[in-house]
Amino acid sequence: MNKITGIIIPCYNEYNRLEKKKFLNFLIKNPLYHLCFVNDGSSDNTLQMLTELKQVNPQKISVLSLKTNQGKATAVQTGANYLAEIDAIENIAFLDADLSTSLEEMDNLVQKLNDNPELAMVFGSRKADEASNIDRNIVRKFLSNFVGFFIRFILQLPIKDTQCGAKVFRKSIIENVYNQRFISRWLFDIEIFLRLKKHIGLKDLLNHISEEPLDSWIEVEGSKITLKDSFLIPLNLLIIWYSYLKIRRNSQKTSNVFNIKANYSMVR
Repeated sequence: MNKITGIIIPCYNEYNRLEKKKFLNFLIKNPLYHLCFVNDGSSDNTLQMLTELKQVNPQKISVLSLKTNQGKATAVQTGANYLAEIDAIENIAFLDADLSTSLEEMDNLVQKLNDNPELAMVFGSRKADEASNIDRNIVRKFLSNFVGFFIRFILQLPIKDTQCGAKVFRKSIIENVYNQRFISRWLFDIEIFLRLKKHIGLKDLLNHISEEPLDSWIEVEGSKITLKDSFLIPLNLLIIWYSYLKIRRNSQKTSNVFNIKANYSMVR
C-alpha cells in the first residue's frame, strides 16, 4: 500500500509570497501527497488566495483557518491533529510557506522516513557537515549559532539544527507530540524534541530520529520573526526549559495546562 504524506503549510500574511504554481505542480508530479494550508489569522487576502488554491485540487488540498493569529506552533499543531484523523495519511510533515526548504527537499526527507521502518521522525538540517547551497543572512547566521548553544544545553542531544522548518513524522507519534498546546509560538521545534525525548526515552531517541543535510536552503525576505523577537529568544528558551522541568517533576499536575485546542474553521 502506498503511503500518503500530509504536509502542513502554516500561512500568516502570505498573499504576496506564496508561490501557488509550485505547490500545484508538485501535487501533479507527486500524487502521494496532501497539502494542508493553515491560515493563521492573516490580515491580508491570504485566506481568499488559499480558498482559490483549494478549488483547483480539492481532493489533495485542505485549508484550515484560525480566527486569530496564534503563531506558527498553533497553526502546525492544528494541521497535525486534523491530518491525523484522515485514515489514508500515514506520515505528517510541516514546511514553511516561503519554500526556503523546497518541496523536492521535503520529498527526500519523506523517502528517508519511508525507507527505514525504525525511524519515527526525519528533519532537515542546514548545519550538517554535508549540507550545501545554504544561503543565509550573516546576522541571522550568527544569531542562529548563538541560540544553538542554549538549545543544545536544554536538549542534551547532538542535534545541529532544531529550527529548520522541514520535518516529517510517522502518524503513530503525532498524538504524543501534538496533543498539548506548545508554550512558545515560534520555538516549538525544541518542545517537539523534548516531548519525543520523554515519549521514546533518551537512550533510544537517536535510533528513531534522523537529521538529514539539505542540498539547498534559501532565506526568503519577509520573515515574520522580528529583530525584537530574536533578542527575546534566550528568555523564551529559559521559559521552555523551566516549564518542561516542572512537567517532568509533576507531569500529572501540569499536563492539562497546555491541553488547549485551537478554534479554527475548515474551508469547504
